[in-house]
Amino acid sequence: MITILWVVFLLLACWVALTLFSDYLKHKGRLENNSWVKTGFIGFVGNFFDALGIGSFAIETTLFKFMKQTEDRLLPGTLNVANTIPTIAQGIIFIQIVEVEPITLILMILAAGAGAFLGAGIVAKLPERNIRLTMGVALFITAGFMLATKMGWMEGGGEAIQLVGGKLILAVVVNFILGALMTAGIGLYAPCMALVFALGMSPAVAFPIMMGSCAFLMPLASIRFIREGAYNRKASFAIAITGIIGVLIAAFIVKSLPLDALRWLVIVVIIYTATIMLRAGMRTFYK
Repeated sequence: MITILWVVFLLLACWVALTLFSDYLKHKGRLENNSWVKTGFIGFVGNFFDALGIGSFAIETTLFKFMKQTEDRLLPGTLNVANTIPTIAQGIIFIQIVEVEPITLILMILAAGAGAFLGAGIVAKLPERNIRLTMGVALFITAGFMLATKMGWMEGGGEAIQLVGGKLILAVVVNFILGALMTAGIGLYAPCMALVFALGMSPAVAFPIMMGSCAFLMPLASIRFIREGAYNRKASFAIAITGIIGVLIAAFIVKSLPLDALRWLVIVVIIYTATIMLRAGMRTFYK
């Protein structure tokens, strides 16, 4: 089952790569006036931290704006298209190097995909401010519980690599919701980490689950952006290449980290994401 999963990911990567390359060649004579070096650097840094579970969108958006490498209107499409292939690479790598029970992995990945597909119309109508504020507060509370567990103030977490019964059903339902929330701009990585930890699984298991979920979601969105031309072609092409290098380096670093360090990484990632969500929500609230 795991073999079938990474073969599907590989086919999706080939589909996106061929579509991107074809579109790049078609517009080669009128590409955007930005830097190969700067956009390549953005892709390497963003995907290096993405493979560590931090997420690439916030980092790359900051770098894009600081280095003035694309128009704001093209940012959503550029981020999706540019990072699809590196994200698929993450999914393929981590389902191979991190052990997780196949049924748990596949059901959670499919649930995230179904959530994004079926929930897009519903979630898109919800106020973004409410979603960000709610998720931000929820993540801060989760981080508090995780920190208390790590410091020995309360029991929690675990070493499990699979879920059964009610916990599996809960994980599938929550990952469905997280997949739907991605359509509203809420990243899946941090809340998925929190979910895995809360259900008593090993923190390392979050990596193949969250990266596999995103690898399953992003190709369809990217194909749409490419066909509509709503992305920065030059930047996307550069990031797709350098991003893979960043992923490979980070993947082997993650593989060598002790479990204790991964738990601290989970806490830092969740606090970081919660802060970003709350700041965005409060800015909207006070406008």
